[in-house]
Amino acid sequence: MEKFVIEGGVTLEGSVTPAGNKNAALPILAAALLTDEELSIRNVPRIRDVEAMIEILAWLGVQVSWSAPGELSLCARAARDRLQEEGLRALARSPDGGEGRHVPTIDPALAERIRASFLLAGPLLARSGAVLMPPPGGDVIGRRRLDPHLDAFATMGAEVRCGREILMRAPNGLAPSDVFLDEPSVMATENVLMAASLTPGTTIIRNAACEPHVQDLARLLVKMGADIQGIGSNLLTVSGCGELGGAQHTLAPDHIEIGSFMALAGMTGSELRIKAVQPQDLRAVRMVFERLGLHTRLEGEDVLVPGGQRLRVRSDAGDHMGKIQDGPWPAFPADLTSIALALATQAEGSVLVHEWMFENRLVFTDKLVTMGANIVLCDPHRAIVTGPRKLRGERVESPDIRAGMAMLLAALCAEGRSEIGNIGQIDRGYERIDERLRTLGARIERVAEEPVFA
Repeated sequence: MEKFVIEGGVTLEGSVTPAGNKNAALPILAAALLTDEELSIRNVPRIRDVEAMIEILAWLGVQVSWSAPGELSLCARAARDRLQEEGLRALARSPDGGEGRHVPTIDPALAERIRASFLLAGPLLARSGAVLMPPPGGDVIGRRRLDPHLDAFATMGAEVRCGREILMRAPNGLAPSDVFLDEPSVMATENVLMAASLTPGTTIIRNAACEPHVQDLARLLVKMGADIQGIGSNLLTVSGCGELGGAQHTLAPDHIEIGSFMALAGMTGSELRIKAVQPQDLRAVRMVFERLGLHTRLEGEDVLVPGGQRLRVRSDAGDHMGKIQDGPWPAFPADLTSIALALATQAEGSVLVHEWMFENRLVFTDKLVTMGANIVLCDPHRAIVTGPRKLRGERVESPDIRAGMAMLLAALCAEGRSEIGNIGQIDRGYERIDERLRTLGARIERVAEEPVFA
């Protein structure tokens, strides 16, 4: 186990280049199962979630290698034999003995490491006609339904049987369909996109998620041979084919990481330049941060955050308390809610933060209160933040990726020394974050955590 030790209160300076989008990398790696040909993916962040997905794919027989820094080569040609072998072992575990069919499955111990393990359901079902999926893991930020995935596969003709594990079968192959998602689930949209791309005919996905990472996956699938119309909207039309090919693809920059660095600059009064962004992905982020008094400007493909800003919450019309609320794209991203809340602790005034998507996302706020923040947790979905408050260094634990990053930002602006434990959570989503922060002048070290014995 490791921890971060931070000496806060230091003004930072310099430029940083964001890593590739974590939430695009995971489905794009899963898409390797759709073809026997090679995928070459560039700008891949070397983070724990990516390594976990690579391990699952390798277990399935996909040949995966880092061909260069940030570049992965994947080939699933040899996965057919591996899937058949594991399918024989899975017959005894399936709810009805498998009825004589090979049922590809995933090692449950690997699946529980990341939520994104369930992204393999679509490719495996489309390619093999059956799959037995163990429960996925992931952040404990609230209930995260699998029903949109299962309902969509059922609409496409799959038989779905739920138990501890989920058996899905389409003996005659999936059928092109008109799919309506009961919520704009990102992962469900990605699963259906991948399955539909390998299903000959036209599949329509209504109420689809349209986040930048969903768009990035769609662009890769087009390169592989699918015809996808409506990319960036909530209505996707997929003209699939029976065989997809290889492709080369470069991941877009991670807009969540960019937002994290923008908030870091605001909280520490620093001037930072974030390079090579996609400005269209930042409209809601910049708008919400402006409401907290953080001004940014675009210079070509860079975002510049001027230093020494005095943050002040902008009230709503009629002098009502300002409000920050996340939502499906193109609204403010839920993954930045924790970051925005941390930024609000340094802004003059009060703001209501409404995280309506996940009921446990705001539970970590007690740790910021321990550091000196003025936060009233109204209920699992709403918190009122009043600032600015001088934060002080404390010993805290990271419960999930984004809360961990929010506490890291708080520690960097706090007076004194902070320690953050369970930093493996932060490493799941932010590549070499301590090294990159040190290039900006941050005083942060990664040290071994001494074991605690009862």
